[in-house]
Amino acid sequence: MSQTPVQRRINAIFSRQAGGQQRPAFFDIDQTYPALRVLDRHQDAIRTELEALLQERERIPRYHEVSKVETYISGTVNPDKSWRVFMLATVDGEVPANAGKCPQTMAALRQVPNLLGAFFSILDPGKSIPAHDGPYTGYLRYHLALKVPAENPPTLRVKDQFHTWTNGHSILFDDSWSHEVINHASDIRVVLIVDVLRPMPWPYRALNLLLTRVLGRYSEEVKGIRANLKKYA
Repeated sequence: MSQTPVQRRINAIFSRQAGGQQRPAFFDIDQTYPALRVLDRHQDAIRTELEALLQERERIPRYHEVSKVETYISGTVNPDKSWRVFMLATVDGEVPANAGKCPQTMAALRQVPNLLGAFFSILDPGKSIPAHDGPYTGYLRYHLALKVPAENPPTLRVKDQFHTWTNGHSILFDDSWSHEVINHASDIRVVLIVDVLRPMPWPYRALNLLLTRVLGRYSEEVKGIRANLKKYA
């Protein structure tokens, strides 16, 4: 996705603070963001709520039907297959209609400080995601693997490192690096995705809070996501 000159400058500042080209691809959750472990501890309850949602999987929108800027990564590779997203929270808060269907998941998410977004990510069998960079260096992305095929499980590449999801295991990575999903599985793959503010010292943290909490929630992109979500409530 193209960026404005201001976005490029902000990303460059945050990238340098995080280590520039030497910044990690993956992070140790316990050292970097231990509060995310509350989701690991509640994964059985989260999985139970997910299974209920999957009973009507075809009613869950595809990613590019919720966010038009995701059309390339969601709708171009294997376009006959779907990457569906069940949004629980965005940068401007919870999605009430969806949150109400997942009370235990939401109770756990509310214990994670500086949460920017959360959703169930559902990949059809054989649905891959092309290489792309996340649009903003001010957050880190957490995955909790909830439903992973035993045969040919999908693999995530971040920068030059690879991770194969395993049921019940979680990871934390830098979404601003080039990353992609290689998927040759014959069953669906579901992870809970959670975005959190990248830990940074003051004043970078203050700038990050301003950009996400004040400006981000009023962006046209977020307004569009909210409007599209109402179609699937």
